[in-house]
Amino acid sequence: MFLKHDSRCLEYRDPFGARPAGSSVLLRLRASQEIERAWVRAWLGEEEERFPMERRGRFFEAKIALPAKPGLFWYFFIAEDVGGRAVYYGNALDTLGGEGHVYAEEPPSFQITLYDPSYETPGWMHGCALYQIFPDRFRSSGKKDAEACLHPGCHYHGQWDEEPEVRLGEKDCEAVDFFGGDLRGIIEKLPYLKELGVECVYMNPIFRARSNHKYDTGDYMRVDPSFGTEEDLRDLCEKAREMGIRVLLDGVFSHTGSLSRYFDADGSYGGLGAHAREDSPYASWYTFRHWPDDYECWWGFETLPNLNETAPTCREFFVDGEDSVTAHYLRAGASGWRLDVADELPMEFLRGLRERVKGVNPLGAVLGEVWEDASHKISYGEMRTYCAGDTLDGVMNYPLRDALLDFMTGRCDASALSRLLEAQRENYPPQFLFSCMNLLGSHDKPRAISVLSGEAGLEPPREMRRATRLSPLRYEMGRARYLAALTFVSALPGMPSVYYGDEAGLTGMADPFCRRPYPWGREDEDLVRAVRRVLVGRKPVLRAGFSTVAALGDDLVLAARWLDHGRDRFGRPASGPSAALCLLNRSSAGKSVELSPGDVPGMPMARPVFLSAGAMAATLVYID
Repeated sequence: MFLKHDSRCLEYRDPFGARPAGSSVLLRLRASQEIERAWVRAWLGEEEERFPMERRGRFFEAKIALPAKPGLFWYFFIAEDVGGRAVYYGNALDTLGGEGHVYAEEPPSFQITLYDPSYETPGWMHGCALYQIFPDRFRSSGKKDAEACLHPGCHYHGQWDEEPEVRLGEKDCEAVDFFGGDLRGIIEKLPYLKELGVECVYMNPIFRARSNHKYDTGDYMRVDPSFGTEEDLRDLCEKAREMGIRVLLDGVFSHTGSLSRYFDADGSYGGLGAHAREDSPYASWYTFRHWPDDYECWWGFETLPNLNETAPTCREFFVDGEDSVTAHYLRAGASGWRLDVADELPMEFLRGLRERVKGVNPLGAVLGEVWEDASHKISYGEMRTYCAGDTLDGVMNYPLRDALLDFMTGRCDASALSRLLEAQRENYPPQFLFSCMNLLGSHDKPRAISVLSGEAGLEPPREMRRATRLSPLRYEMGRARYLAALTFVSALPGMPSVYYGDEAGLTGMADPFCRRPYPWGREDEDLVRAVRRVLVGRKPVLRAGFSTVAALGDDLVLAARWLDHGRDRFGRPASGPSAALCLLNRSSAGKSVELSPGDVPGMPMARPVFLSAGAMAATLVYID
């Protein structure tokens, strides 16, 4: 008995990938002659349906009208032989799609993401080079007043190049040491960012808070004085826009600080907060099991009480009000929001926030922090789809980061990496995939060069929160791998992203050492120049061309991009080279491959192409 279905091959599923809700799809199952009958068994939510399939030569097939409601359409196949014995054909064992597997019982399903037919994401996001800044650690203008800026118990470092302070509390670092980075400092370095090829800056939170990371918001309507003023923010957004650089702000709407204006556990905001008074105007914003000291908080941190975003006055403040937080800062010049722990926000809140952003600025971006596959994330006991067109434009692509660093350090092979990336191409609508933040480092992860040096795994143990420095040999390995990985990322759909200082050679393990100050005057200048070459001058085919990824053995992976008769993936006219190929080699020896027409599925090739990549390196070539 033989059965086969490949969800990424048009012979078996046509059209490919995510589909507009209300469209149709042709599903085909190849089956040997002893198979007499076959069905597609499908679900949308809790609704189940069986679709009979017709035998046409070697295949059974069924053309299915997909539901008009956005969501997830799941399917597998049931086949019966002439004796009535049933077998099942479902998704692969790793559930990443492509060619499936025969099962004796109900199998894992294949997925089709259904999205709103009117779903669009801002075109400027597609292929945009993004740069993440942790404001306290990027650049100081030298203008600070310690007494006015910092809360009691906090302090400034005496020197910019000192090590961050480690004060491990019960669950995390206390984050009370500051270096003096500010908004004016970022403005001073806009020419550097422009020259580097940066097109959008994403800043970690800038609003009034006690900590250096500002995820314990104290006042959403005030820029933290250690960073400057709202006028400084407006000036930053205006000067950045003049240079062709957009600014994304970090929206921490899942929780506040316990010492905030809204909770006010210590009375520093006048005793009007929900912790200070049961009849507080903010009482409905929080959930008390027993007032005032037993309340829901983020991941058990008592300093971070959870917000109840469904409370009418809370939603009014953040989203719906005329001068809501969301709208106010868009009008101040921001180009959108990165939403902290977006998968912990109610879906209705996200829908309202997206609608408000687009109402204020149709090109405003809504980027979410979702660490898993954003098409089928289980959160708070329910399956959530963040790419159906009603919530997010894109997400921080942590699955890509983890798989790519795993590949470069030998923890997985090229097949595992390519399967993950092809699963994203299959599950995500193209407008969503092209708007994802493709990162290698962030404020929540060890520095990419440190991980790629082999010094530690992706998640080093807690005791590695110390000021470790890499040996020259380790650094050179991490540096080479980082540049290769970034080159490969720049050839993928989405926004190639640099975490501040990675381009200058910063290293460091977990928080706070992944948040070291930018090493002004001590940069790895060769690496800065190399990163600039990666980001600057990327052709339209790399920004919005069609794409696929393929493994070429254990150590080589290929990213292919192309235009279709001068048009990109969204049907827009595109100039320049018609195709591009990026070969990533993780081995310690140089590798070469020859690709013939037909070797890269879907990509038109008029002649063979020869590619060569050095040890722990990537090669990008354009093809006319």
